[in-house]
Amino acid sequence: QVQLVESGGGLVQPGGSLRLSCAASGNIFSIEDMGWYRQAPGKQRDLVAQITTGGRTNYADSVKGRFTISRDNAKNTVDLRMNSLKLADTAVYFCYVKYLGVTYWGQGTQVAVSS
Repeated sequence: QVQLVESGGGLVQPGGSLRLSCAASGNIFSIEDMGWYRQAPGKQRDLVAQITTGGRTNYADSVKGRFTISRDNAKNTVDLRMNSLKLADTAVYFCYVKYLGVTYWGQGTQVAVSS
């Protein structure tokens, strides 16, 4: 089993920055993809960014140029640096990892962008 613990959410003004972190623990040998989804109230959960073991990244069009995903394979962590935050970025952010073909999810961390 893989356990995920997220941190770093909070309240920020438009144009501000936040950094989300997610740490995976358990009897892990090698994690495959890692990334972040988000879900706004009344909407579906959408992909924000993902990163492969080799470091290849993929971003939602709405966050390109503003968000940066990174991972530390030795520590089994994945971070999401969010700059130039907009009201539309308000959501619960969930990290995920794929391990041995199974997707595991974090509990979610709230990001609220408000003036």
